[in-house]
Amino acid sequence: MDNKKPNTLLDLAIHQLLKNETAAIHALEEIPRDLFVPLFCASFKGVHKSIVKAMVKVWPYTCLHIGTFTVRKPHRELLTAMLEGLQFLPVQNSGSRIPKLRILDLREDSGCKIICPKICTKSPECLFSCAHSENSILKIQSRQSIASSEPEVQPSSIPMELIVNISIVSNITLREHEYLTLLLNKVEDSSGSLHLCCRDLEIDELGDRRNILNHLDLKCLVSLSVFQGSLVDVNNLLAQVGQLRRFCLSRITCRSLNGKAFRNFVSHLRCMDHLNELNFHSFVLTDHLEAALRVLPTSLEFLHLTFCELSYNDFKFLAECPQANHLKLLNITHNPMYWEDCEPFYNILHRLSGTLQHLAVNQCVLTDSMVAGVIPALSRCTQLRVLNFSSNPVSMPMLMRLLEHLTPLLELKYVIYPIPVHCYGRWPIQDSLDEQKLANVKARLKRMLREAGRSDMIWFTFPG
Repeated sequence: MDNKKPNTLLDLAIHQLLKNETAAIHALEEIPRDLFVPLFCASFKGVHKSIVKAMVKVWPYTCLHIGTFTVRKPHRELLTAMLEGLQFLPVQNSGSRIPKLRILDLREDSGCKIICPKICTKSPECLFSCAHSENSILKIQSRQSIASSEPEVQPSSIPMELIVNISIVSNITLREHEYLTLLLNKVEDSSGSLHLCCRDLEIDELGDRRNILNHLDLKCLVSLSVFQGSLVDVNNLLAQVGQLRRFCLSRITCRSLNGKAFRNFVSHLRCMDHLNELNFHSFVLTDHLEAALRVLPTSLEFLHLTFCELSYNDFKFLAECPQANHLKLLNITHNPMYWEDCEPFYNILHRLSGTLQHLAVNQCVLTDSMVAGVIPALSRCTQLRVLNFSSNPVSMPMLMRLLEHLTPLLELKYVIYPIPVHCYGRWPIQDSLDEQKLANVKARLKRMLREAGRSDMIWFTFPG
């Protein structure tokens, strides 16, 4: 009981302080340093914009991270307030507290705490400092330490870092646009002392985004998603990118997979030594999957190949390539398997039986014979947690047979199954769906799961 009293008293004190924002802001000059983090957390959760802005101005630590906070709609104004409160060191401060903030991290769910623990390294003491850009704090300090004969850096040039994730897409809201404008203006106002470190970039219509891209150092990127554009424009972007761990392309056009643009694209893929997730959507790769995958690292864990018009040869390569040896997620939705030979798909599942956790094969024209052929391999995927094979022409007897083979997989919790073909007057026309037949299917599968002792396994479906 005694151990809980300080926390309870602290919560009560902070609650009282937040009732009067003016008093809380004045108190920032006097309160102990250790109270800043709990006060910031309470102010952020309560959306106290004025207090959050004032705290950034006098923050007594090297770094400040959003951390695990989820920035929902009411909290988005807080990011703007934090940007407005960011001051370039040194600042003329009439108060007694000298601000020390040098790294402001506005990414949500970044897996870090509000401040980094003090570590025995050269300052800045932040575990999330930029490591790749030549304009990062770490690189600047490294150059300064080497050039020991040069005069010490003047206060007006003390570097600062702003870590963000940026989304530049057509449906951006007015509030998000204002935030992005403030972000870029802040960088311009810093006269070069503020390094904008974008870790995750989502962008569309590349040809219209050059002005914004000129403000970004793409070597900082860890994740890049491009929605809609030509492969030539994508190549121009990739020429500036550094150490990507996640790469997503959607609705990318290419005149010819045998042309220069695709060859240059493969050359850029070859440089992605740290890639962990690859996501291709609506990017036609017929008979060219090998060229794209064989240059990637064998440490790939997440692979999405949706609407890519993969051929039999592409599936055959996927079953053999070392880049697909350790996948935890494989999404090959909307790649019809019209062939009767299930061997490539079987071999894919067989090779991934020890690692695969999520499999998605929606609308792949999987027939009863194809499903029957891969059941032995699928039933050995002991790590599988999610199976999604909706919208495939499978019969009720095959669905029941599959359920019997999957119930021994103790890690498997969610199965999204296709509506059996007998439920339709004409498969897969929705207007011909017999709701009573579908209800009978659901009841039958639920009963089978109960009889198998797998009430923890959820089977569900939906039209489409």
